[in-house]
Formats: sequence, structure tokens, C-alpha cells
Amino acid sequence: MTNPQTAPYGSWKSPITSDLIVAGSIGLGNVILDGEDIYWLEARPTEGGRNVLVKLASDGTTSDITPQPYNVRTRVHEYGGGSCIVAEGTVYFSNFVDGRLYKQLPNREPQPLTAESKRRYADAIVDSQRSRLICVCEDHSNSDLEPENSIISIDINTGDITTLVSGSDFYSSPRLSPDGLQLAWLSWNHPNLPWDETELSIASVQEDGTLKAAKIIAGGENESICEPKWSEEGQLYFSSDRTGWWNLYRYHQSGTIDTLCPLNAEFAYPHWVFGISTYTLAGDEIYCTYTQNGRWYLAQLNPNTGNLTPIDTPCTEIGSLKSYKNTLVFIGGSPTQPNAVIKVDLNSKQTTILKQSTNLDIDLGYISIPEVIAFPTEGGLTAYAWYYPPTNKDYIAPDRELPPLLVKSHGGPTACATANFSLRVQYWTSRGFAYLDVNYGGSTGFGREYRQRLDKNWGIVDVDDCINAAKYLVQQGKADGKRLAISGGSAGGYTTLAALTFRNVFQAGASYYGVSDLEALAKDTHKFESRYLDRLIGQYPQEKDLYQQRSPIMFTDRLDCPVIFFQGLEDKVVPPNQAEMMVAAIKTKGLPVAYVPFEGEQHGFRRAENIKRALDGEFYFYSRIFGFTPADSLEPVAIENLA
Repeated sequence: MTNPQTAPYGSWKSPITSDLIVAGSIGLGNVILDGEDIYWLEARPTEGGRNVLVKLASDGTTSDITPQPYNVRTRVHEYGGGSCIVAEGTVYFSNFVDGRLYKQLPNREPQPLTAESKRRYADAIVDSQRSRLICVCEDHSNSDLEPENSIISIDINTGDITTLVSGSDFYSSPRLSPDGLQLAWLSWNHPNLPWDETELSIASVQEDGTLKAAKIIAGGENESICEPKWSEEGQLYFSSDRTGWWNLYRYHQSGTIDTLCPLNAEFAYPHWVFGISTYTLAGDEIYCTYTQNGRWYLAQLNPNTGNLTPIDTPCTEIGSLKSYKNTLVFIGGSPTQPNAVIKVDLNSKQTTILKQSTNLDIDLGYISIPEVIAFPTEGGLTAYAWYYPPTNKDYIAPDRELPPLLVKSHGGPTACATANFSLRVQYWTSRGFAYLDVNYGGSTGFGREYRQRLDKNWGIVDVDDCINAAKYLVQQGKADGKRLAISGGSAGGYTTLAALTFRNVFQAGASYYGVSDLEALAKDTHKFESRYLDRLIGQYPQEKDLYQQRSPIMFTDRLDCPVIFFQGLEDKVVPPNQAEMMVAAIKTKGLPVAYVPFEGEQHGFRRAENIKRALDGEFYFYSRIFGFTPADSLEPVAIENLA
């Protein structure tokens, strides 16, 4: 349209539909290099959320490697990651359905490497000298006890398993020195998570492949170690937040440790999943990513001088960084560029997009560009958020009308909101919603002190920050204070429910597999997070009263606005009863409430039809609550108690 027409916020017609999003979008992850061949994983909603290993050969041809029905995914720690590795053309991967490791020779069908069992595997490396894999194992054989975690070796010819390291509650990142004589790994114990306290150990590898003389070389109390990596010369590098920021370090066999580039920036990311790579070693140089104020940067670091040289890239989100010869490969995106597998030639400075998460060509007139806002919050502190204004070149709103605001509380809660291009965000802004993605206290990317604001204060600091962010936009005249909604998934779902229950600021909300009963979560969740609440709330059952005081399910009498719930029925992280108890209580109270369960979904939705249903369902719900008419014909959601 040449002249935009006037229409109320929320009723704008957008080309960014849910059908377009699920049909034209895939997830990208886990870049793997094998010589000059480049591999990555594609999560395909149109194939039931199946993860497929894709190969770009050195001759320029691209092909799917893992055939139907294999799903390259692991459930170690439930969140997975580190599900495959490639060595000289041979692929080793975890298959989601049965949890077994498979070996796939070039141009052959996958063959099971491990026997049927209740073991899960992740984060494997190849020990070519001894014809084995070394990986993390999570053994669920004893259903009466927590699973046992260890580092094991697996003979790649027979599948025989040998335990190398055990005794700690958790392990990650087994890494073998280039000469095959030393193994490094990370470990930690309850109640810590890997961003709280971890230990970095090394041991000598004996001729028979077993380990001896294991010793802790870094980490411990109030120190989180990430991403140990060996250089070709046999020096061990890692990230540590011992100064309050995840910076890079180098360990010498003499026992000394060098700080490479002290900076108030994060060179690492919390290890929610295996296989994270935020830096890569290339000869005498380190190529790394780091984040400041929510934006990621790419740089070259000289480990001997500490000189950090930025590398120009439009990307504001960078991950899975790998290198070969004079080439970098990573997954990156920006507010206007969807996530993509990107190759950078360091000699010519040429950047090539190898694969985009979406090939949709959307006019920038429908794209909302975020801006970072810093706003005052409790205790005289400052918190941060990404603000997306409503944007659609075809429409303007009536005079003096302010847009409805959707506040997003991210999951984790030790995660972060980024400004990366998201069609799901643009779905809202192109229809006339303002969108606010909050990096509340506890979020990653702002240093350990900011991350620890949430210690003992979950349900308080995060709620305060989401509310103060919304109020800030209302005060700035950028949002309608009478049409405020809050939405979040998992831990963000808890923040959402706590904000709706204990405060009276938002007029509607949406919980995606969110926590409503902290006691139930403490009693019934997976091992990785089973003691997470010790730090976020307090010890259970010693501080049971705190759990009850902060559980929305205990105070539904205070809740006085409509809520919609979306829940995977096979979720082991936040079981369905968390949503169902809340729905029943709200329904009994007579408030408008909707419940949309999904068969076959776990923690997070991967199937195209469910992603579409949830996105459209939440928008439909708000249209009924806030009283606007969507431009599209949406499948209705059954809303109880709505007149």
C-alpha cells in the first residue's frame, strides 16, 4: 500500500503468519568440521521436529546425512546438545527415540554402536589412537535412584563400554590432548549448576586407555569453568568467571594459569546444553565471541599479547564457532538477518551464508528493529530489556491510541534475551503489539554479580524487573497501561504466573510449560535441575515455607486476570500437572482460562502444527481479552468462564 490505512493496534494484517513461520523456518545448531567438510544440525518442524545432520562437502554439494526416521538428539541432562561427531567421514550420533549411539560410514545406513539400555550419551570425542569414543554417559538403569553420570569410553568396533571417570554428580566436556596422553574434563556436584561452580580436571592416559594421576587444576567455590580446549601444541585453554566475568585463560603444565584478555565481558555462555563453542584455536591465534550489554561480537585474540582485534560482522548473535585453515564457520544472526550457518574467509574477508534458518523474503517495512533499554528497578538498580515497537508499513494506529504490550520473561532463568531476528517476535509487532524481551536480574551476559541477583530471590527480582520494564514503557508513552500481557516458558512461565498472582499490573498472561508449584517441582523434576531451587529459593524441605510463599498455586485467590496455558504432555522437566493444577484452580474461581495440551511434546514445542497452534492460540486469546478483532481467521481456543 502506498498510503497506510488507519486501524487499531492488534487488528493489522501481517504477511508474517504462523503457517509461513512453521513452513519456512528451521532450527540450526552444532556446527561440526571434518577436514574441509562442514556439517550442521537442522531441526525441522515439518518433520515432527526431527534433527537432521546436514553436510556441505568441500566440493560444494549439500546433502542430508542421517536418514528418516533417525533423530539426532540426546536427552542427557534432558536439554541435550553434543549429540553427534564426525571423524574422517564417519558419523557417530545419538538417536532420540532409543537413546543409542549409532555409527554411520559414508554412504551407508546407520548401525547401532551401543546396546539397547537405559543409558544416554552426549559430548563425544574420538580417540583415534585407541579406536574409541570418549563421552558423557547418563545411566538411568536404576529407576529408584537418580541417574548416574560418568565419563566413559566406547570401543568403536565392539561397542564395549569402560568407565573412565565417576563419582561426581555431573560431567561435561571430555577433551583429549593432541598427543592422546592427557584428558581434561569438567565436573560439578549438587546443588550447583555448571554456571555456579565447576571443577576442571586433567589426568594422564595410560597405554590401556585408563586414567591415572587425576588432579583438579581450576575451579571450585564460586568459580564456573567452561569449554576446555587443547591447542595443537598441547596447551589447555578454558573460560572462567573467577573475576566476575567469563574470560579466557591458559593453563601451563607447570601449574601456572595466564589471564589472556581481562575484560568486563562474557566470553562464554551457561552450559545448559553440551557442545557449546564460543571460541576456537587456530595456530597462534584464538578466534572468539564475547557479549557486552546483550550484543555478541566476533574478534581475534592473540594469547601472548592479549591484543583483541574486532572482526567486522553484521551479526549480533554468534555461536558454535569453529575454524579450519584461514576460515571461520559459525551460526550467527542479527535483528534483520535470520540465524544462518556462516563462513568467513579471513584472507579475503568474504562472508558466505551457507544455510539460513528461513529463506523467506520479508519486506523490512514489516520488521521491528529492537532497541536496548536500561530501566530503573528495585534497590536503586538498573535492569535491561529489548524493546520492539509495533511495525507494519501498511498501517498506522488511530490518534492517541497506545499499543498493547507483550512482556516476555525468558526461560532458564539463567538464560538471556537477545536481539536476534525472530519471526515469532515479528508475528506480534507486525500485528500492532509492542514487545518487550526482559533481561531481568539473573540473566546471563552481564557478569556473575548480575546473574546472582536471583539467588534466593526467584519470584521476586525477576517479577520486579518485568513489572518495572512494563511500567517504564507505559511512562514513556509507548504502551497502553490497560492492555499489558506477560508470557513466558518454563522458568519464564513461573515468572509469568508469579507476576499475575502476586501483583496487579498485567491484565492477561500466557504460561508455556511454566512452574506453578515450587514444592512439586522440587520433588518431581530431572536430576540436572533437581537442586537448582536450593540457590534460587532455599533448601527443601528445610525452607518449605518459602516454597509455599512463592508458589502461585497456593494463592490463586489473589489472581484476578485471564491466563492461557500451553503444555507438552511428555514434559519431564516441568510435568503437565503443574499446568493442570493451576487451570483447575482458576477455572473454579470463575476467571477466564484456557488450556492447550500437546500429545507427544516434551519441554518446548518442536512440531509444526503445535508451534502454529500455540502462536495463533495466544494471539486469539488476547484478542478476546483485550477486545480487538484479528485481521486473520484464527482457529478459536476454548476459553472457560468467558462471557
